[in-house]
Amino acid sequence: MRNPGGLAALPPWCKPDRTPDIVPAPPSARQLASLGSPRENAADARVRAVLGPTNTGKTHLAIERMCGHSSGMMGFPLRLLAREVYDRVRAIKGDKQVALITGEERIEPPDARYFLCTAEAMPRTSGQHAFVALDEAQLGADPERGHIFTDRLLHARGREETMILGSATLEPMVKALIPKAEITSRPRFSTLSHAGICKLSRLPKRSAVVAFSVEQVYAMAEALRRFRGGAAVVMGALSPETRNKQVAMFQSGEVDYIVATDAIGMGLNLDLDHVAFAALSKFDGRRKRRLTPSEMAQIAGRAGRHQRDGTFGTLSGTGKGDGEPLAFTDEEVYAIEEHKFAPLTHLFWRDADPRFDTLNALIADLEARPSHAILKAAPEAIDMAVLRRLAEDDIGRSVRGAGAVRRFWEACSLPDFRSLGVEQHARFVARLWNDLREGYLGADFVAARIAELDRMQGDIDTLQGRIAAIRSWAYICQRPDWVLARDEMAARARAVEAKLSDALHARLTERFVNRRTTLLMKSLGQDASALPVTLEPDGHLTVEGMSIGRLEGFRFHVDPSAGVADRRMLLAAGEKALPALLADRADWLLTQGLGELVISGGAIRWQERALADITFPGQPGAGNFGTPKLALTRDLVLVPEGARAKLEAGLVQWLDKQLEPLEPLRKLAEAARDPEAGSQARALVITLIEARGVISREDAGLEHLPKEMRPYLRKLGVTFGALDIFAAPLLKPAPRRLLHALGLDLRPVQEAMLPVLAEGGWAKGRLPAGYRYAGTQAIRVDLAEKILRAAFDGRAVATAAHPKERNRAFRLDMALAVSVGLEAENARRLLGSAGFRCDRARPLAEGAFGPPAPDRWHWRPRRPGEKDERRPDRRPERDHQRKDQRPPRGKGKPADARPNRDGAQPPRDGGKRPPRPAQPPARPPVDTGPARAGGAFDKLADLLKG
Repeated sequence: MRNPGGLAALPPWCKPDRTPDIVPAPPSARQLASLGSPRENAADARVRAVLGPTNTGKTHLAIERMCGHSSGMMGFPLRLLAREVYDRVRAIKGDKQVALITGEERIEPPDARYFLCTAEAMPRTSGQHAFVALDEAQLGADPERGHIFTDRLLHARGREETMILGSATLEPMVKALIPKAEITSRPRFSTLSHAGICKLSRLPKRSAVVAFSVEQVYAMAEALRRFRGGAAVVMGALSPETRNKQVAMFQSGEVDYIVATDAIGMGLNLDLDHVAFAALSKFDGRRKRRLTPSEMAQIAGRAGRHQRDGTFGTLSGTGKGDGEPLAFTDEEVYAIEEHKFAPLTHLFWRDADPRFDTLNALIADLEARPSHAILKAAPEAIDMAVLRRLAEDDIGRSVRGAGAVRRFWEACSLPDFRSLGVEQHARFVARLWNDLREGYLGADFVAARIAELDRMQGDIDTLQGRIAAIRSWAYICQRPDWVLARDEMAARARAVEAKLSDALHARLTERFVNRRTTLLMKSLGQDASALPVTLEPDGHLTVEGMSIGRLEGFRFHVDPSAGVADRRMLLAAGEKALPALLADRADWLLTQGLGELVISGGAIRWQERALADITFPGQPGAGNFGTPKLALTRDLVLVPEGARAKLEAGLVQWLDKQLEPLEPLRKLAEAARDPEAGSQARALVITLIEARGVISREDAGLEHLPKEMRPYLRKLGVTFGALDIFAAPLLKPAPRRLLHALGLDLRPVQEAMLPVLAEGGWAKGRLPAGYRYAGTQAIRVDLAEKILRAAFDGRAVATAAHPKERNRAFRLDMALAVSVGLEAENARRLLGSAGFRCDRARPLAEGAFGPPAPDRWHWRPRRPGEKDERRPDRRPERDHQRKDQRPPRGKGKPADARPNRDGAQPPRDGGKRPPRPAQPPARPPVDTGPARAGGAFDKLADLLKG
C-alpha cells in the first residue's frame, strides 16, 4: 500500500483542491512487488464475514451492529440501496447524525457520525469509524466494478468492528485474503422452490417477470397490461427516484406485477411470491451468455421475503424459437433450491493508489498485475479506456505535473451514465477537461447546461436520456474543485432529476398500467350482477363497503386505489347497476338538486360536469332569443330513455327561469325583427345587441336614425347618453354574469358591477363590459351619464341666466362624482371627454383668508370631422366685420348659443333649445337606404354564437 498516510487516506470529498507541490517519490521495487498482496494487520482480526444467500437478514444485522457503535460507515453497490438504508438509519439516529454520500448526491450534516455510501464513494481509510461494513462483496468478481469492491474488501476497516456481507461463494476469497477474519454463515429464512413453466396470462399475483433487454421488458409489460391490467417497470437505466416510485406502486397493491431486468436482483426488497424468467441468457458487454446458477439464484431469491416461501420458474412462449420451451436444467434447479454454487476462484484488482507523476506512470500503475494468485488484473473499464484514448491525443500530451495528472484522471473517471461508449464519452470528457484545466466551471455555464435538460416533454426513451445526462452533471457538481457555487448547482441538478423522474414515472404508468382493468373483485368467479352496488351520498359506488369508483355528475370514474381481486368483474358489476342508479339520480336532481345547477361556459353544469350545452337559434325567422335549445352531453348516455326525457324537460324549465334577467335583451331582439320599427332603428338595435347592451355614441351611427324614432327606442330601455348608447337594465350584475356564463359576452365581467373600479382593478387591456375609462379609473357607463347630465344641467342654468353671453362660464359641483368613488382629477378627465373644459381657479394668495374661488367650466362640443382639439382662430377684426354684415337677431335668441351638431347635449323636457345661428345649411347625411332584409337576424345570430 503506497503512501498510506497521504491524500489517498482521505475521503474523496476531503481531499485538497490541488495536489501539493511536493510529489511523493516513486514506489520502490519492493513496493511494486507487493502490489495486490493481502494485508495482515491487527485490524484484520476484527473482520467478520457474514455470508449466505438472499433473504438471510445480512443487511439488517449490519445496520443493527452499526447503530450500536459510536460511528460507522457502510458501502453498497447501488445508490438506491444506500438511500434505502439511509432512510432506515436516519429514523433511528436522527437527521443530524446520518449522512448519505454517493457520486451524484451528498447529504452530509456537520455532526454526522454514520455514513451510508456507494462503494465508489466509500473512503479507503482504516480506523476513522468505529464500524465499517461492505455489502454484496462478491461483486469483486464483476469485470466492470470488481476492482472497487476488492479494494474496499482489502482496505476498508473499522476501529472496533468490520463486517463483510456477501454470498457463500465468497468464503474462499475471504480466507485467502483475510486469514484472520471470522466467517459466519446464515441460512435463508424461507424456502425457495421451482414452479416450472407458466403462461403469462396465468401468472400468479405478486409476481415479477425478469427480462434482459429493454425491448423484452416493454413487450412483457404491454402483455401484462392486456392480460392483468398493468405492471410496474424496473430497469437499470431508470433513475433511483423512478425505480422507487415504480416499486412503491407495486408494493402498495396498485398493480400485482412487476417487470424488471436483473437490476431487481440487488438492493430491492419486494413482497414477491414468484419470479418468472422471460430469458436465461444476457449480453454482458462482450458476448451473450447463459446466466450462472449464482446469478439465477440472486434474482430468484427476491421471491419469498422473510419467512414467506417463494417460487421461481420460466415463461412459456419465450424460448429460442425452435419450439423448445425455456427451462432450467436439473442442475440449476438443484443449485438454486439448495443454495449450492461453485465458489469464486478469483477477484478483480486494480491499483487504487497509482502514481500521478506522468500519464505514462499512471497508466502503468493502473495496468499493473497483482502478485496474489487469486487476484486478477481488472479488464479495461470505461475510465481506463477513456484515459488511454485521450492520452494519445494532443489533449493528453498537454497534461503536465502531478496535480494536473491527478485532475485529468478524476475527469476520466466520470461515469458513463448515458452508456455512450468509449469514443463519445471520451469526447465529452475532453470538452470537460478543456474547461477544467484552466480552473473551475462557471456557475452560469453549468446552470445553462442544467436548464437545457429541464424539459419534461418526450417519450420514455427521451426522458431516460435526459435523466442520464442530468446524472452526469449532478456528478460533476458534487466535485469540490470543479464547479463554482457547487452547492447551488448540485441542488439544481437534483431538482431537475427529480422532476424528470416524476415525468418518467408518469409515462411508464400511463403506458403500462390500465387502471380500469386493474380494479379487481373481492373474490374470483363471483357473479358480478349478484353483487350489491350502492351509491353513497358523496357519490362513491361501493360493493360490500369497498369503493370501486365515484359518480361525478352522471359520469362514472373508476377508483384507481381499489385493490381487490378481479377488477374487471367488479367494474362490470358497477356498470350494470349504473342505469338504475342514474335514473334515481336524475329524479333527485329535478326534485331536490336544482339549486346545485349552474350555467358556465355555455352549458348547464352539475358537480363541475356539463349536462347540456345551451344553443340559441341564429337563422332569420327561426325562433327568438327566449327559446334556447339544449343538447344533452355524453354524460347522460347511460340514463334510461324515459328518465333522460324527463330530465331534459326539467332542465328547459329551469333554464327559462334563469334567463329572466335577459328580458331586456329579448325585447331588443323582438324589435330587431319588427319591420314597422324602420330600418334605421332596427340597425341601431342590432348594433346595440351586437355590443351586448353598451356602445359608444361615436360607433352607434346616430346620423342615420331619425329623431322621431328615439322615443320608440327609449320605451325599449335604450338610453341616449352624451358618450354612450346603452340599455340600462343590462348593466345590472345578474344579466352581465349571465351573458358571460352563456358565452355570449367573452369580455371580463365585474361580478358586483361596482360603480367605479380603482386603478389596477382590471387586467391590462381587458376593461370589464359596461365600463368606460375615466382617467386612471373606470366608471360604469350609466353613472358616467348621470355625472355628464348634471354638468349639462349646470351649463343650461348658467346659459339661461345670461342668454346674451356667448359660451358663458359656469360652475360644477363635483360632489356627485366624488360620492360614487371617482377621484376629482379623473372626474375632470371624464367631463373633458364630453367637451367640458376646466379653468382652474387661482389659489389664495399667501396670507389671504376665505374660501378659495371655484373652478370655472366651459363647454365646446367636438365638431363633425374634427380629429384633435384646436383652439379657434382669434381674428377680432374679421369677426367684427362679419358681425356687422350679419342680419339682426330676434329677441330671446342668444348669439352665443352653439348648435348641438353631434347630439352630445341631450334635449331636456320643459326647456327651450337655443336657436341655431345663421350658417350655411349642413350637407344632409347620406341615406344608405333601409337595412337589408334579415340583417337584424344575422347580427343577432353572430351575438348569440358568442
